[in-house]
Amino acid sequence: MLRLERLRADHEDALLAFERDNRAYFARSVPDRGDAYFAEFADRHRALLAEQDTGACRFHVVLDGAGELIGRVNLVDLADGAADLGYRIGERAAGRGAATASVREVCRIAATEYGLGVLTASAALDNPASAAVLRRTGFTVVGETVLDGSPGLTYRRALTAEG
Repeated sequence: MLRLERLRADHEDALLAFERDNRAYFARSVPDRGDAYFAEFADRHRALLAEQDTGACRFHVVLDGAGELIGRVNLVDLADGAADLGYRIGERAAGRGAATASVREVCRIAATEYGLGVLTASAALDNPASAAVLRRTGFTVVGETVLDGSPGLTYRRALTAEG
């Protein structure tokens, strides 16, 4: 059973370990975050928490049944009942439904706890797994985009009280 927790200060060590452990895996489908990201992780973590405190973003960690951090699901640029969705699931949990379950859960939370009515997300064309998660969770294509120099698609999902 997966659970999402809103990002807290005490997630820092587990989140850094997750990002380090999955760095090469993530770099196969999205641009690498670079060495500075890891060297300055503590400052970055504090900045994310401060940004979350403003209400502009909602950051979440994904925990497996044993309480191990296996992913992240974030809602950014919250405004006017809408937000942008981003997510990443670690290699160990990939292909097992964790991303789909996490996106479904964040859609529910977005609607019921954060009062959002619509989410948008983007996926690069060369990242079919991410696009499949979005389609499985009710997102539909609304346009084209460029993500870090790669062509992609933008998706949208209207939320209901059930997510």
